[in-house]
Amino acid sequence: MSDKSKLLTLALQAFGLVFCLVYPLSIVWPSGWSWHDGPPMASHYFMMIVGVYATLGVFLIRAAKDPAGNASLIWFTVWSSLVHAGIMAYQAMGDPMQMGHLTGDVPALLLVALVLGWLMPKKA
Repeated sequence: MSDKSKLLTLALQAFGLVFCLVYPLSIVWPSGWSWHDGPPMASHYFMMIVGVYATLGVFLIRAAKDPAGNASLIWFTVWSSLVHAGIMAYQAMGDPMQMGHLTGDVPALLLVALVLGWLMPKKA
């Protein structure tokens, strides 16, 4: 196993864990991780997103055992993270109440996309 594939395995496990922890992160740092006022449970939309990200997190952790066999899931994570970060950054810049996202989940999503995209093997 190469150093890059070991790093990919670790990155999948780490990012998977963080995705599973979106809910607690929103309690600790609401301006950077939640998208509404009040407690996390106050938004049905937010709880739906938490469920989707927790599910993705579990599957990323599982994908760490066989990254090549889960390449489409990993590339989905890369591209959906870029799209999500771009839309969220655009929306945050237009709403002063959402500026915390520019130091919270926007950079986190960009980090996920850049690290996983760099570590994924490129087909010849």
